[in-house]
Amino acid sequence: MPATHSNETVFVYGTLTDSDRVEAVLRSVPNAEYDLGSTAVLEGLHRVEGEYPTLAPGDRTEGQLLSIDERGLEALDRYEGVDQGLYERIAVPREDSDADEVWVYVGDPDRLGVAERVDWPDGSSLEDRVRTYVSNRDIVIRTSE
Repeated sequence: MPATHSNETVFVYGTLTDSDRVEAVLRSVPNAEYDLGSTAVLEGLHRVEGEYPTLAPGDRTEGQLLSIDERGLEALDRYEGVDQGLYERIAVPREDSDADEVWVYVGDPDRLGVAERVDWPDGSSLEDRVRTYVSNRDIVIRTSE
């Protein structure tokens, strides 16, 4: 169902770029509102492959922006295994806005079976390490429109 009053934006770069997958994830949320829309680029992080894709420092990743309501965002968190520590949801600034941030899911490379070496800064948790990296570098979401 297209979004009419979305209040969150998520940068998606894996399975959630497929509208059928988004529909399936949101099936448990009656009347969830979303819009899988414009293409975007995440500058400063690149996609790496494992059991599921995740991100690592450097380069860039192409994806899409998913506008979603709060209940839908909670369903995405469940799908991404946030409560199990499989993925973390991190805020990344949007290049064309001083106020807007976009959510990005970053997975634990060790738990996802990523063969490529992924070097995040030192920290107490994956979330802390990714947040430190994002805040200390010019990591941004740039829309293609």
